[in-house]
Amino acid sequence: MSYSNNKTVVYHNGRWEKAQNASTDLYSQTLHYGCGVFEGMRAYNTEFGPQVFKMREHYERLKYSADKMHMTFDFELEELEDLTMQLLDKNQLKNAYIRPLVYVDAYMHLTPAQKSKLFLAAWEWPNLFMDKKLKVATSSYRRPDPRSCHVDAKVCGHYTNSLLASTEARVKGYDEALLMDVHGFVAEGPGANFFFEKDGVLYTSEKGNILPGITRQTVLELADELGFTVKEMAFMPEDVYGADAAFFTGTAAEVTPLESLDGHNFKQEWEETLSYVLQRRYKLLVTHKNEAALALL
Repeated sequence: MSYSNNKTVVYHNGRWEKAQNASTDLYSQTLHYGCGVFEGMRAYNTEFGPQVFKMREHYERLKYSADKMHMTFDFELEELEDLTMQLLDKNQLKNAYIRPLVYVDAYMHLTPAQKSKLFLAAWEWPNLFMDKKLKVATSSYRRPDPRSCHVDAKVCGHYTNSLLASTEARVKGYDEALLMDVHGFVAEGPGANFFFEKDGVLYTSEKGNILPGITRQTVLELADELGFTVKEMAFMPEDVYGADAAFFTGTAAEVTPLESLDGHNFKQEWEETLSYVLQRRYKLLVTHKNEAALALL
């Protein structure tokens, strides 16, 4: 997949420039130690023009993550929102994935750097899993102990854990992994939160050992509006086996159904589940469409 071409424009360290001309210092603390924070957000083409879903919430989390990592964050949220819309316009993008990255330049110490830099990029990227139903395997890797790092912050270095889990799953012939926390309870996917449905009730992992995603929160709000029962709690992989349905949530994944976990197929047809209703409502929300318009997509 190509993320840029010779016309792609990015915002980098205070100015607009061609992506192919952008560069950074090879002695960056972010490059060497993973001390950087980022976000992923989506723009959807709507009748009102390109709309970035929950942009303010994403930038608030970016600042939260930077604060947790003791990184300077000298960027106003309104400015970031304006730059994001300029980014879409300059690259003539209407449906796009947007990646803000806050990083530090040359600094080889294991203490906070004095200055942070900002990189903004966008590219066309459909649903991460192309709307397929995923065959998922529990991972031998665990999510980090929350006493060892800030698991609720979106930190570059944390994603080595995700890379290992996803790679292991694919080597074994699965589409994706499901990771446990340090206690053996289900935590989340490598880059997405996890829900499952059983006997008319939805379950998701409680906060504390997960990155509490913005899409996850949106699904919780939609479920509440619809009157669905959702329980945030600790559960084991065995509790998921034999469930009616399950899905991942995330900006890249959106609401992606799962076919099976560790070879155990989910019982109900996806289109007959509460989970499917939530998937449809989510698509309506982000695209500003009504049910009739969505049926034509």
